[in-house]
Amino acid sequence: MSLFERYLTLWVAACIVVGIGLGHLFPQAFHAVGAAEVAHVNLPVAALIWLMIVPMLVKVDFTAIAEVRRHWRGIGVTLFINWAVKPFSMAALGWLFIGHLFRPWLPADQIDSYVAGLILLAAAPCTAMVFVWSNLSDGEPDFTLTQVALNDAIMLVAFAPIVGLLLGLSAIVVPWQTLILSVVLYILVPVVLAQLVRRWALAQGGPAGLARLLARLQPASLVALLATLVLLFGFQGEQIITQPLIIALLAVPILIQVYFNSGLAYLLNRAAGEQHCVAAPSALIGASNFFELAVAAAIGLFGFSSGAALATVVGVLIEVPVMLSVVKIVNASKGWYERGPSVARHRDPAG
Repeated sequence: MSLFERYLTLWVAACIVVGIGLGHLFPQAFHAVGAAEVAHVNLPVAALIWLMIVPMLVKVDFTAIAEVRRHWRGIGVTLFINWAVKPFSMAALGWLFIGHLFRPWLPADQIDSYVAGLILLAAAPCTAMVFVWSNLSDGEPDFTLTQVALNDAIMLVAFAPIVGLLLGLSAIVVPWQTLILSVVLYILVPVVLAQLVRRWALAQGGPAGLARLLARLQPASLVALLATLVLLFGFQGEQIITQPLIIALLAVPILIQVYFNSGLAYLLNRAAGEQHCVAAPSALIGASNFFELAVAAAIGLFGFSSGAALATVVGVLIEVPVMLSVVKIVNASKGWYERGPSVARHRDPAG
């Protein structure tokens, strides 16, 4: 785990301070960035998002999908959690906590936008950080790679319909043209570009050449993420200063959905008899989010100063400490997990 990844929460906190400060000192500059749009696409943000996402997608080998049969139980559980449970549970939690229980402490005109941001956050399964979580939990690397590749392929066709459905059910106006454009710009184009770059790197230098390229691309990805957060908090600064409780309230449904979905995936894998080296990354993939995509989609759909954009950034803020706690739980419970009768039966060929 790199220094940046380990202290991501601290970097995000620093971006909050820097962004708020710059937003107050140079409001005209931030408004100029916000106005740099073509067909509802903010050009500076689009460039930053591509710099964030493409290096992560270069890591993904879509040929791994052919290995789906090797870990079919774990993959089945993770797909069920990612696409049939997590977006809907988050929508329900958003409606319960943000729409009702916390409503008196939140700006009334941003309630729907906060819920929309939570939905966007949950509708995109994690792509990059999952490899870190899997490594920390001694996860099966082939399973992790296969699952990430499969999720990315599904995301191309499922992200927009699921988000549109849940926004509609939450009585939030769905800007379908902008939503589809966001999928094309922030999923389809980066996937195609990343795979072209991956093939070129492998053709030029093999796996070692790809590793060298990723090492060079990673700093650009991190700088782009931080720059995007500074811009976002520059626009959100006034709202955060006047109501600092907002971030804590938005974190509540996110925390609940992480532990709920990871726990459910872990238990379902145990019941299915999947080995711990698959169940651990399955639980982690089932709980974590592709927050870079969520931030991009929220900005594209609702704007820099929207509650949706802020809600997705709260996901970034708590990502590392929360996921590290899930890693610790699955590692500490390995003995209990492997005592499960279904796990023992599938481990023992004579059973």
